Amino acid sequence: MKKKGHGLDRLAVYRRDLAVLEGDARLRSLSGRRGIDFSSNDYIGLAQAPRMVSAMRRALEHGVPVGAAGSRLLRGETEMQARFEAEAARFFGAEACLGFGGGYVANFAVITTLPQRGDLLLMDALAHASTHEGARAGRAEVATFRHGDVGHAEDVITGWRARGGRGAVWIAVESLYSMDGDRAPLEDLMVLADAHGFLLVDEAHATGVYGPQGRGLTHHLEGRENVVTLHTLGKALGGSGALICGARVLVDFLINRCRPFIFATAPSPLMAAVGLESLAILRDEPWRQAVLAGHVAAFGAEMRRRLPQVSLSGSQIVPLIVGPNAGTMDLAAAVQARGFDVRGIRPPTVPEGTARLRVSLTLNATRAEVIRLAETLEELWPDL
Repeated sequence: MKKKGHGLDRLAVYRRDLAVLEGDARLRSLSGRRGIDFSSNDYIGLAQAPRMVSAMRRALEHGVPVGAAGSRLLRGETEMQARFEAEAARFFGAEACLGFGGGYVANFAVITTLPQRGDLLLMDALAHASTHEGARAGRAEVATFRHGDVGHAEDVITGWRARGGRGAVWIAVESLYSMDGDRAPLEDLMVLADAHGFLLVDEAHATGVYGPQGRGLTHHLEGRENVVTLHTLGKALGGSGALICGARVLVDFLINRCRPFIFATAPSPLMAAVGLESLAILRDEPWRQAVLAGHVAAFGAEMRRRLPQVSLSGSQIVPLIVGPNAGTMDLAAAVQARGFDVRGIRPPTVPEGTARLRVSLTLNATRAEVIRLAETLEELWPDL
C-alpha cells in the first residue's frame, strides 16, 4: 500500500526480489509434513521416541522449568543444563561442553569468538552457511579451500604464511556435509591443524549416527587441545539446541567473551533433560545405528541397480543432482505425490546448476519403504 500523499511504495524492493526468485524457480514457502519421512534429520528416530517423551514428562513433574527465563550469566543457569553439559563432555570425550539454543548460533558464536585478529579462518568451500556468516562477522582473516581438498588447504596456508601470516589457522569443516553427504578428510586435516593451529568440526549430521555409540566421526580426536567440535541436539539426538565441545580454557573463554552466549536467553532446561536421555539411548540401543546403516546399504544397492548413472554418497544423506531448479522441483512434487516426503534443494543452499533432491534416510521409514522410494525414482527419473 502506498503512503497517502507521498507516492511511496516501501515494499516494492521486496516484491521485486521475490518476483526474481519466482522467475528462477527459487521462491521458497513453508510446507508442512506430508508422506513418509525422507527429508528430516531425525536419522535414528528419536524425535518422537517414547523414552524421549517420558524424559520430558518426568522433567516437568520434577519441576524443571519450561524456559530458562534469562541468560546463563544471570538467573538462566540451571542444574539440569550443568548436568547435561558435564555428561556430554564425558560422552564425547571432551574436557568441557557449552550449550547453545541451536546449531546455527553455536557455530556462528564459535567462529566470531575464538579466531582472533591476526589468525586465519580457513573454511571448506561447502561449509555451512553459519560458518560463512560467522566468518563475515568475525575478527580473523578469511580464506576458503576447495571442497575436501587438503592439498589446496595446505597451499592456502603456505601462501598466507609467505605473506606474513603469523597467527593460528582455524580450519573449519563439517565431518559429514549436510547437502552432499560426503565426509571430510579429518585425519589429513588434523595433521595441518597440528602444524598450524586448530580444527573446528561441525558434527551436526554425524552425531548419533557414526562412531562408537554415535559419538561422531571426530570421536577419536576429541579431547585434543586444538580440536573444537559442534554436536547438535536437533538432528539425530531428537531435540533442539547444540553443544560446543573442547578444551576447558576455550569454553571458559566463550563464557566470558562470546556475545551470542552472554546476551542470549539460555536454552530450555527441558532440552537438557531430553539431551541426557538421548545420550542414554545411544548407549542402550545400538540397534538404531545398525538399522540405519542397513537402510543406507539397501537404498544404495537399489539405486545402483536401477539408476547407475546417479552418483551416491554412501551415507544417510543422498543428494540426487538434477541441475535445473524448475526440473528439480517438478521431480520433487512428483515423488511427493507418490507419498514420499522428499524435498528439492536449490541455490543458494547448493552451488548454481546443482539443484537436487536431498534424500534423507531415517528410521521413520521402513526398509520396504526405502526400496519403494528407489523404485519410484527409477520410474520418474526419465521424465525430466
